[in-house]
Amino acid sequence: MKLTEIYNMDVYSDAGQLLGEVQDVIIDLEKGEVSRLLMAKWKAAGGDVRGALKNKSILYKNVKNVGDVVLVAAPAQSATEPATREEVNDLTR
Repeated sequence: MKLTEIYNMDVYSDAGQLLGEVQDVIIDLEKGEVSRLLMAKWKAAGGDVRGALKNKSILYKNVKNVGDVVLVAAPAQSATEPATREEVNDLTR
């Protein structure tokens, strides 16, 4: 699957809860992998990087399956995992 195909896909928890729609992705260029899926336009964060990462993103390691929708681990495990200081610093450069 191409990365562009994941945009606008619905994101559901494994409990069946609709969490949002993929609007953007964060890629770790050093590792060459997707780091997070954002359920808000990156520009809409308006400088609140930490808030966008905490409230409107899912760590890609918590993605269980990508098909017609994106299936992720329950929000209690994935959506609230805080961004690391390094991650925030990288994204605000």
